Amino acid sequence: MKTIALACTFYVISALLTTLVLAAPLAERIGHYVPANAKQISAVHDGAGTMNFGPIMDDKTLSTNLLFLHRGIIAPHSGIGEHFHNHCEEMFVIFSGEAQFTVDGRTALLQAPAGAPDRMGHAHAIYNPTDKPIEWLNVNVGTSKVYDAFNLGDPRVGVPLDPIPQFITMKLDRAALKPLVQMNGGHGTIMRRRALGPSVFSTPWSYVDHLLLAPGSSMGTSRMADLSEAYYVMAGDGAVTVDGETATIHAGDSIPVDLGQSKSFAATGNAPLELLVFGIARDMKTKEAFAADSANAN
Repeated sequence: MKTIALACTFYVISALLTTLVLAAPLAERIGHYVPANAKQISAVHDGAGTMNFGPIMDDKTLSTNLLFLHRGIIAPHSGIGEHFHNHCEEMFVIFSGEAQFTVDGRTALLQAPAGAPDRMGHAHAIYNPTDKPIEWLNVNVGTSKVYDAFNLGDPRVGVPLDPIPQFITMKLDRAALKPLVQMNGGHGTIMRRRALGPSVFSTPWSYVDHLLLAPGSSMGTSRMADLSEAYYVMAGDGAVTVDGETATIHAGDSIPVDLGQSKSFAATGNAPLELLVFGIARDMKTKEAFAADSANAN
């Protein structure tokens, strides 16, 4: 009974903290990747070498089961060792260089910008075999707000490579984007692609979208009652409005949009505003309903 009481207390405190975070002004809720503030950590999950990274979103950022967005750099000849998550899943994304991705003991080289989802219960790792640092992002979503990990003690260094990846991959190729005129009543033409659909993930994680807004274009206002979104700005400058509150955004920023909140985006700089979007459903029932609509597959 004592254990149950402690668990209930933990979840009540966690819910209260999440409520406080969501009530903060929009500008304070936006995460910022500041390389100078990133911490250097060695042997991540028993991996080789070092990494510099830090959270730009955490488990209090959204009311859904986003556990974190981590942003940082994988040093040359360094990486994250092979490990499992049995109650959450994540995805490694690289924005520069190339890296060796491992899923279930099979390893392949991917060229940036690219990523690979690491489904719940499947071992995964990443290694930078080059002499240059790699810009890296990690997203983690759980079956609950609780994180878990089990290390295999394998840094995945010097392992055989498959010429064709034997696991799901995501290529963030601008040439693959498709035009969408006046998206949600906005201005101009938005380039968009659903990079990964709901069938890829085992948790309430429902999709990954890749968007490109030309200078002067915008996405009109929309809202979803049962899906939250975490936006990451890959490149460019812009403005975001959430529930009528507007803030400026820049490359390296992360923007939370929770359940039922309205949002719109505009590209305000001289270069395109490029966004990576992670959609997370309220629960598995909501995700299943979302996935049943064929329009949401891509």
